[in-house]
Amino acid sequence: MCVIGAGAAGLSVAAGAVQMGARVVLIEAGEMGGDCLNTGCVPSKALLAAGHKAHHTAQAAFGIAGHDPAPDFAAAKDHLRAVIDRVAPVDSQERFEGLGVTVIRARARFVAPDMLEAGGQRITARRFVIATGSQPFVPRIAGLDAVDYHTNETIFDLRTRPAHLLIIGGGPIGLEMAQAHRRLGSEVTVLEGARALGRDDPEAVALVLAQLRAEGITIIEDAAVASVAGKDGAITVQTGDGASVTGTHLLVAVGRRPVLDDLGLDQAAVAHSPKGIDVDAGLRTSNPRIYAIGDVTGGAQFTHVAGYHAGLILRPMLFGLRARARTDHIPRVTYTDPELAQVGLTEAEARKAHGARLNVVRADFAHNDRAIATGQAHGFAKVMVVRGRPVGATIVGPQAGELIQIWALAIAARLKMSAIAGMISPYPTLGEINKRVAGAYFAPRLFESRWVKRVVRIVQRLR
Repeated sequence: MCVIGAGAAGLSVAAGAVQMGARVVLIEAGEMGGDCLNTGCVPSKALLAAGHKAHHTAQAAFGIAGHDPAPDFAAAKDHLRAVIDRVAPVDSQERFEGLGVTVIRARARFVAPDMLEAGGQRITARRFVIATGSQPFVPRIAGLDAVDYHTNETIFDLRTRPAHLLIIGGGPIGLEMAQAHRRLGSEVTVLEGARALGRDDPEAVALVLAQLRAEGITIIEDAAVASVAGKDGAITVQTGDGASVTGTHLLVAVGRRPVLDDLGLDQAAVAHSPKGIDVDAGLRTSNPRIYAIGDVTGGAQFTHVAGYHAGLILRPMLFGLRARARTDHIPRVTYTDPELAQVGLTEAEARKAHGARLNVVRADFAHNDRAIATGQAHGFAKVMVVRGRPVGATIVGPQAGELIQIWALAIAARLKMSAIAGMISPYPTLGEINKRVAGAYFAPRLFESRWVKRVVRIVQRLR
């Protein structure tokens, strides 16, 4: 097996395959660990953690006086680097060579449907896996090429705190970086061409945006960027309606595109488009020798999806078993404070798909004793239910990314709401909110049913 790309998807395939007896060649032209380790998930969450610490140190609460933490931006970046360095050995070339993988650090290019070149060598394999991931999408904006702008690939290298960070893009990356930098002392303005966090439940998004704005972040929606001008330290972004804002640094965070350049896909007879490599339900390309997984397929661009794809294709490649990728059970999280997590259908999507069969139930953190005790009693959990089974869940509030996992399990395993209702949650925990949501589904059926009341009265008379 030959795997192209040593990011989350490629590493998972290589490790799994070699440990089950396959001969594996892994090719990587850049950093081992890919985007997630070096310029994505890991550094962004480390920076958010630093901002979280600074923010809550400054807050007076529970009888404890807050104080100005005077964030040290360079020290926060030292923390970020230390986190990467601690995780890096798991993804390192040395570890994979120790597992028995042949690692080639070079760019790979197909020269035939069953052969590629990398590092001056020609490689044939029974199966190939393309896992080259994605990279920042930079739109065509007048003047952008003439200014020094950042993407997620460069923003984490900054050692000096931006005085005023301008962010083009109000998606998860843009808003996470907005809050992290604001809490570390930067002024921040976010410009979004449509609606911020436009994929998510509007009610949940409103809570996130309200908190970010309360912290002093300027978020301008329906603000399509027309042009950019200036130089580092004085960059001006002008929108289509003629408004403009000036800052010291610019971050472009409008999305990502699959890495397809110079792979020789035409020579490999692999169908593709600018959106990604075409795959079937089993993640096989138009060339039956070649699979494509993770971001390069143009689907959901998450590390956990890459890992899911990797595990899925090992079944047909190693054991000849059938495999079919699903998308309905894949969660996503925006790691702002409050967090916003989603799995399955949003309320709007569920209403469109299921109409009158849909039942929406919810519970608020305002009634969760642990959230009240810790001063986090803001937000809610909302679950979309059809015929007794959840088809989607939205959680906005403390640790939403942790709490959404039970609904991801329920949808993946096609569990009924009764399974969640029957779970015993330790008290007091934030996790009780999920049991409360399940209880909200059954409450009308028990407490508002005249038939239930009639049965109870009959039983009480007979006993």
